Amino acid sequence: MDRPLLADSDLTLRPAGSLHNPWLREALADEGDPPTSPRLVGRTDVDVVVVGGGYTGLWTAYHLLEQDPQLRVVLLEMDICGGGPSGRNGGFVNGWWDELGLLRELFGDERALACAREVARSVTEIGAWCERHAIDANYRHGGMLTVSTTPLQDGSWRSSTDAAKGLGVGEAFRELSAAEVAKRCRSPVFRAGALMADAGTVHPARLARGLRAVCVARGALVHEGTRVRRIRRERSTVRVLTESSAGGGEVRAGHVVLAMNAWAAGWRPFRRSLVTWSSWMVRTEPIPELIDKRLGWNGGESIADARFTVHYFHVTVDGRIAFGAGGGRPGYDGRIGRSFVDDLASGRRAAAGFRRIFPQLADVRLTDMWGGPIDVAADHLPRFGTVAGGRIHFGFGYSGNGVAPSHLGGRILAALALGSDEPVTRLPLVGGVPRRFPPEPFRYVGARVLREALIRREDGEEDGREAGWALRQLTRLPRRLGFHLGPER
Repeated sequence: MDRPLLADSDLTLRPAGSLHNPWLREALADEGDPPTSPRLVGRTDVDVVVVGGGYTGLWTAYHLLEQDPQLRVVLLEMDICGGGPSGRNGGFVNGWWDELGLLRELFGDERALACAREVARSVTEIGAWCERHAIDANYRHGGMLTVSTTPLQDGSWRSSTDAAKGLGVGEAFRELSAAEVAKRCRSPVFRAGALMADAGTVHPARLARGLRAVCVARGALVHEGTRVRRIRRERSTVRVLTESSAGGGEVRAGHVVLAMNAWAAGWRPFRRSLVTWSSWMVRTEPIPELIDKRLGWNGGESIADARFTVHYFHVTVDGRIAFGAGGGRPGYDGRIGRSFVDDLASGRRAAAGFRRIFPQLADVRLTDMWGGPIDVAADHLPRFGTVAGGRIHFGFGYSGNGVAPSHLGGRILAALALGSDEPVTRLPLVGGVPRRFPPEPFRYVGARVLREALIRREDGEEDGREAGWALRQLTRLPRRLGFHLGPER
């Protein structure tokens, strides 16, 4: 079909930039717009210091205190808790059944199933946790649809649906015909698809802020507006030196957990393990009646297309469509710059994706636009472990799908910090090192070239143009070099 033009109102939208995104504004309004917690000043001694106030850091703090309420836990966040990707993402609480083919290829049958089952467990446990702690994070367990919108995308899920059948878990991720997809959501560009049962949606910032509140109630000391500038390992402790507008501070701890998401790419030990990209979202005005009448989309499913520069979307509890688009600009040498939150062209790509997929909503107004960073690993899977020498533990590499895996990551990192031999510490995600990216400037140049080639190819295919030989070869090159990035065909 022809690529739709942006509506006049779309052209007036501007990125949220350094301002709080709408998810976070809503969550903070629920709390009465509280001030940030006190910045760290002076010296303090604790058992564990967690660096990063997003999902991974907060789940780690929660699980530490769940296992030992007497632990002294400090969490340091350079912004406010939920100010990073955890408070601005698409709200997808996904399992990993759609990654089962990759997991099987990397780890074998038994360990692939173990990973997928643990993340599926996290999907349901997040909902149960919200209920247990009375956190109204709008959690809804409706499953996720992967859909194709071009012939090239048809069957892109088959390695994982076939793996699910072969491993005896066929209902976890199963194919749907075009007619079955249309019964769940109508779009003129939707073709066939696949349904993952273990998936849900959530208001991302309300979950992050709810986690913060529970951790504080359990005794965690949270210091926001506090940037870590140096970590020094000594014989029996680790010193964490910080800076803030109130001056410097120091924490001495037995263990440190680095839970920094995309900012991990700026730390030397992890620099070549990650590429940083931006992902962008737009959101409609509330239209619950139109979603039901024009789309028939009332089962609570989240939806993603099969592009590598993916479109992803779900219906919020107040009847908006939150619509995202991957494939934003990469960062250089792990730096998270202004373009990650203030890139009008990438924001408009998300708006254009919405207009193409839902032309029957041409009269609906988009009200918000915002972006943020994601950390992309070479195999699209996170890694957890301990830096050589012990006492410093890390988790990163969610590649844009971190809501449920970060819950598992918190369990893993808490166990590592406590020296526990829990089964999750023996998952193949723990201790292994993913393939490293080339050094700069080759990594950045390669990422920019690949991004432009992928967008050109996938946009062209959506417009009915077949990619030329050279373009196809260029987009396949990362996989030929051993990276799980870009299309397989």
